[in-house]
Amino acid sequence: MKAALQNYQDRMRRVLDHIDRHLDDDLALDGLSAVAAFSKFHFHRQFTATFGLSVHRYVQLARMKRASHQLAYGNALGVTDIAMDAGYATPDAFARAFRQRFGQSPSSFRKSPDWEPWLAAFGPLDNARNKLMKTFSSDDVTIRDVPTTKVAIMEHRGDPATLGATIQRFIAWRKTAGLHPRTSPTFNVWRSERRPSSPADYSVDLCVGAEQSIEANGEEIKAGEIPGGRCAVLRIVGYTDNLEPAALYLYRDWLPASGEEARDFPIYCQRLSFFPEVPEHETVADLFLPLK
Repeated sequence: MKAALQNYQDRMRRVLDHIDRHLDDDLALDGLSAVAAFSKFHFHRQFTATFGLSVHRYVQLARMKRASHQLAYGNALGVTDIAMDAGYATPDAFARAFRQRFGQSPSSFRKSPDWEPWLAAFGPLDNARNKLMKTFSSDDVTIRDVPTTKVAIMEHRGDPATLGATIQRFIAWRKTAGLHPRTSPTFNVWRSERRPSSPADYSVDLCVGAEQSIEANGEEIKAGEIPGGRCAVLRIVGYTDNLEPAALYLYRDWLPASGEEARDFPIYCQRLSFFPEVPEHETVADLFLPLK
């Protein structure tokens, strides 16, 4: 029974991966049912029963999420190109759908995103993906001696709903500073729970490796370091927006069974690839739990 369930979930997971890899293509029901090797007469109900939303809505949300990232975090594509990539026949149709979902026009969102309705809009997409979240085992964890890394830090303190705005500023600043992700590693250091009882207590450091002193260029940038030492490292492949399940595995399952003790530095991650530069199921992050 367990093997049959695993096989069923793997087939459904293949569909999600296929959708993410082919957002620019025609994602008709017949083709998607074939990816999972399910009957086209039943697949749409199986998908909805598994993920809590229809195939059509899932595809719409996945395309709209990519479009919103392209608007907020990049300027390589114009609104018309983004609209076409999102599957809309005209920029006006895209603008209407975008405004209906987020309460802002695409141009307004590009200039000054309102992140709270954005987070709410993609709740169903995140919930769907969490249905088939990968489970971890001790074989997925390695212990590494990591070197000390000097970093430039932009702090986010306060409501996680406004984190997107801090990320925008961080990306813009590092571009100005010439600290490209391909040559300068990217880290997040969590100094609070993901959902503290008071949103005002949320705390995370956005960091980029910087060996030399750098110009703040008007931003509140601090110099710091991620200390070297032994770390338990867990690699997460795909849908790395939410690393909480991986962190919970390390704290709840791996750490008590390992005989190790956590060192006095917060859990952190290094982001190795980024959406939408790669499809969401191909994003990679390493989660580091510092050990004594």
